[in-house]
Amino acid sequence: MEVWSSTFDAIGVSNQVTVDREDSLPGALAIARAELNALDVACSRFREDSELAAVNRAAGSQVAVGPLLLEALGAALDAAAATDGLVDPTVGGALRALGYDRDFRLVAGSDRHTFRLVPAAGWRSVRIDRRRGTIGIPAGCELDLGAVGKAFAADRIASRIRVATGASVLVGLGGDIAVAGAPPGGWPVKVADDHRRLDGAGPTVVLRDGALATSSTTVRRWRVGTRTAHHIVDPATGLPALETWRTVSVAAATCVAANTAATAAILKGDDAPAWLERLGLAGRLVSRDGSSVTTGGWPEDPE
Repeated sequence: MEVWSSTFDAIGVSNQVTVDREDSLPGALAIARAELNALDVACSRFREDSELAAVNRAAGSQVAVGPLLLEALGAALDAAAATDGLVDPTVGGALRALGYDRDFRLVAGSDRHTFRLVPAAGWRSVRIDRRRGTIGIPAGCELDLGAVGKAFAADRIASRIRVATGASVLVGLGGDIAVAGAPPGGWPVKVADDHRRLDGAGPTVVLRDGALATSSTTVRRWRVGTRTAHHIVDPATGLPALETWRTVSVAAATCVAANTAATAAILKGDDAPAWLERLGLAGRLVSRDGSSVTTGGWPEDPE
């Protein structure tokens, strides 16, 4: 199988675009870069000039926004509904109180000594008026689209590249992978704790359609005094999720669905394998000691 690939940094992660036609790669890269730039302007929690930042600053009132933020937030609210609020876009305040209040490269190197616990305002408190193009959140609430926004972008980019170029494409955005079309034999993908890298150590699975996403407590970690925090937060308490699983990978029809299930599985702890089985989702859950559990027909790890 011959494919052509390129990587670049954007939205705080390493991104990869791979196509099965050499002449399609420049156009595919241009689409990916443009989409991620638009996502950053619309949905970043760390850009003062983003639309999301404007919504957070104006908490308590309705704010006019563009269609991209409306669509991305709609996907995040659907994720919240599908997980009974475990994956909740109103955890922005909780993350800020724990110290995740800027680009992660700056957070990881900071020397913070105290933190607060701020439960999420709750996804049902978000008001979207699609006719008027406005978003409203209650006073004291802060949105964070985080991983769902990244998965939303992966789905969107893969679809747009396929339509524009006709090539089969794999898009990897910091561990969120979406494909549209596949070369003979499918797309081989490494599954590893460091899900930011598609070439990391770990078992290989073959993806022929849909998407695969990995959520992990091992990558985005930082110190707060004598304690360690990570970015997957329990909306009910504002605390980082208990680390029953250090990594969960899930395959699903869309990257948003895969990412939502993987993040919820981290939060569900011991109940996660049975929950994924009930949903009929193929998943791989890695415990703190490195042992793994698989669901829904996911291949067993090689010895």
